Amino acid sequence: MIINKINDNGSGPWGSGGGNNPWGKKPNSNGTPPDVDQMLKEGKEKFKKMMPTGFGGGKGITILLFILLGLWLMTGIYRVNPQEQGVVMRFGEWVRTTPPGLHYHLPTPIEKVFTPDVTRDNRIEIGYRSFGAGTSNRRDVPDESKMITGDENNIDIDFVVFWKIADAGAYLFNIQDPPETVKVAAQSVMRDIIGQTNIQTALTGGRQEIQVKAKNMLQELLNEYQAGVEIRNVQLLSVNPPAEVIDAFNDVQRARQDRDTLINEAEAFRNDIVPRARGEAAQLISEAEAYASEVVNRAKGDADRFNSIYTSYKLNPEVTKSRIYLETMEKVFSNVKKIIMDKSASTSGVVPYLPLNQLNQKGNQ
Repeated sequence: MIINKINDNGSGPWGSGGGNNPWGKKPNSNGTPPDVDQMLKEGKEKFKKMMPTGFGGGKGITILLFILLGLWLMTGIYRVNPQEQGVVMRFGEWVRTTPPGLHYHLPTPIEKVFTPDVTRDNRIEIGYRSFGAGTSNRRDVPDESKMITGDENNIDIDFVVFWKIADAGAYLFNIQDPPETVKVAAQSVMRDIIGQTNIQTALTGGRQEIQVKAKNMLQELLNEYQAGVEIRNVQLLSVNPPAEVIDAFNDVQRARQDRDTLINEAEAFRNDIVPRARGEAAQLISEAEAYASEVVNRAKGDADRFNSIYTSYKLNPEVTKSRIYLETMEKVFSNVKKIIMDKSASTSGVVPYLPLNQLNQKGNQ
C-alpha cells in the first residue's frame, strides 16, 4: 500500500518531485540516464572557470605538470652531516654508502636514504648494569660475570666495551641486532681468554694483557661477521673471586704473600752468605797456593845454596869452614846485648868505659 502511494505521487526513493536520480540529474525524456561524457565535459568547463585568467587550456596543464615533476625530482636531494654516513636504499635494497656532503638519489619512493651517526661512542656493559654514577650504583648480573679460569677456578668479571659504527651500510643490513651481536661476541671472547688464564694472573698483573687481547680478538670476530663495527676499547672494571668464597680466597692470598715474603728473605740471606763464603774460600786457596809456592821456592833456594857451598868446600875446605863458622856465630850473637872486644882493641885507642852497647842499640834503631 505504501509503495503504491509513493508511485502514485510520482516520487522515487531519492526524494519527491521531478523524479531525480542519485546524481542529481533528471532522466531524459525517454527515461534513460544522463550521458557520462556530457558530465565530464561540464566538469572540465567548471574547472577552467575556477582557474586564473590565462591559465586555461592544455598549456597551463602542461606547466602545472612540469612544476609537480620538478618538485618530485627535488625530493632526491639530501645532505649527510660530518658525523654521519648516507645509506641509500632502492626499493628496500642497499645500493651504496655516501660520505658527508650534498648528494642526490632517485626521487621517493624509488630510493630513500638513512643517515646514522658514525662518530658516537657506544657502550655495552657486561656482567653488571649501572643505574647511576659511582661503583655503588651497579647491579651484578651473575649469568654474564661468572667465568671459569684456566686452572678451574671461578672468577667474577665486570667489563665494558666501547664501540662505534665503522661502515653504516654493513651495520644496518649485514646483522640483525648489532648491539646484541657485539655483546654476545664480547662475552664469548672474554670467556675464551679467561679459560686459558690462571686466576692469579687474572687478579694481579695480567689485566692489561687481557684487555688488549680481548679487543683484538673481538675486532677480528666482528670483521668475520662483516658487522661494520669498530671496537674502541675493552676495559676491565672489576676482577674478583665469587662472593661466596672471597673470604677463603683472601686467606689463601695472604698465606701466599707470607710464603713469598719468607722465600724472598731466604734468597736475600743466601745471596749475602754464599758470595761471602765463596770469597773467603777463594782467599784461603790463594794463600795456600802462595805459601806452597814460597816453601817450594825456599827449599829450592836452600838446595841450590847447599850445592854451591858444597862445591866451594870441595875446592877449598878451610876457607869454606871459616866462612860457615863466621856466618853461624853472626847469627848466634845477633840478639846478644854484649860487645866482645879483642885484646888487640885496647891498643887501638878504644876507651874501656865508653857505652858501646847503648851506641850499638841506637845504631840498630
